Amino acid sequence: MRHLIASYLNNDLSRRGLFEALAGLGFTAAAAQSLVAPLEASESGEGAIKMTGTGGELVVAQMKAAGVDYLFTNPGSFEVGFFDAFVGQDHTQLIMGLHEGIVISLADGYYRASGKPGFVNLHVIAGTAQAAGQMYNASKDGSALVVTAGLNDNELWSDDAGLAPRPGYDQKEVNRQFTKISWESRDARSLALMLRRAFKVATAPAGGPTYLAMAHHALESKNVEALILPGDRFMPMAKMRPSKDAIERAAKLLVEAKRPVLVAGDEVWKTQGCDELMTLAEKLGLPVTNQGQGYDNFPAHHPQNLGRFNQRHELITGADVVFSIGAPDFGGRVIPRGPEAPLDAKFIRLTANSDVISRNYPTDLVLAGTSREGLRDLNDAIDSMTTANRRKKLAKPRSAALAEFTQNARAKAEETARKNFGQGPVHPDELGAMIAKVADPNAIVVPENLTAKFGAFNFGHRDGEMMRVANTGNGLGWAIGAAAGAKLAVPDRQVICSIGDGSVMYSAAGFWTQARYEIPVLTVVSNNRNYQTVRNAYYRYGGKMVENNQYTGMYLGDPDISFVELAKSQGVAGEKVNDSSELEAALERGVEATREGRPYVVDVETSRYGGGADSEWHQKFSLAEKRTKSV
Repeated sequence: MRHLIASYLNNDLSRRGLFEALAGLGFTAAAAQSLVAPLEASESGEGAIKMTGTGGELVVAQMKAAGVDYLFTNPGSFEVGFFDAFVGQDHTQLIMGLHEGIVISLADGYYRASGKPGFVNLHVIAGTAQAAGQMYNASKDGSALVVTAGLNDNELWSDDAGLAPRPGYDQKEVNRQFTKISWESRDARSLALMLRRAFKVATAPAGGPTYLAMAHHALESKNVEALILPGDRFMPMAKMRPSKDAIERAAKLLVEAKRPVLVAGDEVWKTQGCDELMTLAEKLGLPVTNQGQGYDNFPAHHPQNLGRFNQRHELITGADVVFSIGAPDFGGRVIPRGPEAPLDAKFIRLTANSDVISRNYPTDLVLAGTSREGLRDLNDAIDSMTTANRRKKLAKPRSAALAEFTQNARAKAEETARKNFGQGPVHPDELGAMIAKVADPNAIVVPENLTAKFGAFNFGHRDGEMMRVANTGNGLGWAIGAAAGAKLAVPDRQVICSIGDGSVMYSAAGFWTQARYEIPVLTVVSNNRNYQTVRNAYYRYGGKMVENNQYTGMYLGDPDISFVELAKSQGVAGEKVNDSSELEAALERGVEATREGRPYVVDVETSRYGGGADSEWHQKFSLAEKRTKSV
């Protein structure tokens, strides 16, 4: 499918050829037209403006027409035609990051909190390469980002130019695996058209980054004529409904199942289908689990939420119907010892992303559509084929069993956590509980700390519930920029970044961006001087490191890092917390600073936990001592 669309957009495949190819894939004529129509941004009609200017001016004009609020960038000299055109416009605010990775995470956080595509400009080949880690995160979660860059053209004269692709290579190849489609534009007349294509492909289900490298000579070309189109002409909102027959079959399977289970993914949040998911779960008393999870698609403290899918869970074992809703297929974390899903269950999948269907596990019934529309139709179908009494009879015992289990599990977890309160250094259980206590009821929490504790947070989609904005790629260096991007997207909601000390050092330059643009994010650093997630993996391996209590490359002390001073050097105030008695007051001062419009950092000395937690061993070395001359 991706190759067909790319060929069509690049004019290598005719409209008729595309329809014939889609028919070969099983698309009806109506379905093919529904898919193709948004790709055909008409070059005439309402809203189209014929414009003459430099290549850069055409790009800026098309940005405006697409509704771009923020340009996230780290600029360079080969983009001069673009940035010169940017001067004097009043529709887009430039937000500068001091490293390309931060720039991508800024745009990513903006998209995840707003649902609007993030727009980025990078500096040629080197900037493109340095963005790769955060491009990976964005691609893993299908974030709609339009990433542009300058291009020092190695096919114009010299093929071995500075800051150009290496001889014989294209710049667009660098991050191709992290994009839906990548292009290079060397003709100024095509810039606006190719930018529209980038927006369209990035926002079409399932979303993801696109990349457009623009040759510097194209951006600087003068007296270029092109059409500029409004965003609604090439980025229509897709509302895809599954077939009626498939919906009715799915409804029958769910109603007749003995042990059905729901698996929710982030397509639910992105299509605003969370209410419909909760209606379905409560209607039949179904347990809800998650797969992936950049958002909380089902309220974390709902009595029917069982957390991540685990077929060995006592309330899931023996599941006869597994209904995956907008979720990736099972697997993908590590190579499992055996199947991660019950192979003898019937599998139903509701998704707008055909790539996730039967990727690792079989599928018995596909509902091809967006989550909200599919769930609405499914709820209606269940209502039409059952009486209220039958639904109540199905739901009541299941809901009661789920509520008893989750209530007991939460009470036990809270009791265990409280035993760790009142310590110095602060235990992660108390840090998580205290952040949840001081946070606004509808705060946005941006985590990058895999061993933090979030059980106290009432995450969800409803009024009075906190919103978690996370990434599942786990490429470090994301959260500081993403938290700032989320705050730009939703300025009237509190944003808290919960981050580990190791993660901060991948993106600490993001504090400068928060200070320059007065982006009031509260950043809470869990400072345990350790790569704890990795150390725990070393411990599970059970080799020589465990025998000797020596964990290679894990200790981050000697010297200790002062995150307060690090932030202060970039204009962000903060304070250090060494003991739990200091914690609540420090967090409240941080909250008050953000209410006044200032970013703030609270550096919390936290205790380590898990295997090898007491180890501070590191391989000592001093080059100074090895010198034979004092130079």
